[in-house]
Amino acid sequence: MNSVFARSAGWFAVLMTCLIFFSCARDNVMKDGYYTAEALDFDSYGWKEFVSIYVNSGSIVTVEYNAKNSSGFIKSWDSDYLRTMSRVSGTYPDEYTRSYAEGLLKMQIPDSITAISGATESWSYFKLLANAAMEQAYRGDKQVVFVTFPEQAGSGVHSPSPSGNAP
Repeated sequence: MNSVFARSAGWFAVLMTCLIFFSCARDNVMKDGYYTAEALDFDSYGWKEFVSIYVNSGSIVTVEYNAKNSSGFIKSWDSDYLRTMSRVSGTYPDEYTRSYAEGLLKMQIPDSITAISGATESWSYFKLLANAAMEQAYRGDKQVVFVTFPEQAGSGVHSPSPSGNAP
């Protein structure tokens, strides 16, 4: 009788361990939906960077990385900026934003993406924003999260207020 009880207790322990493991593992999966992180402030050139991801079945399936000015104009559409940056840096927003977004789709880990020469500052911003958007996806929090970049006053990620605006 003791051996039957011991075996039953052993199987019960295995079953409970599996249940705990699989329930915890589910908490480490990104929830389906759209998630966005954007800079808290405009940079000194008048751009505010953002990353939007769409998660399906726990994986990122679309990524948009770009910047917008105060009127909502998208940085990678700015042909004057393209010509100037391309001449000075050897790259331009439409090139590096696509490259970083494709890297995130492929790797699913922002810190695994290689910087493009001439766009290393944007690479740093992209990683901060992508990590913040992914953190929202793990929590299932679909509100836009605002990120302060290192050169901006203070630092860190700011959750939106109930109105959806930054604090």
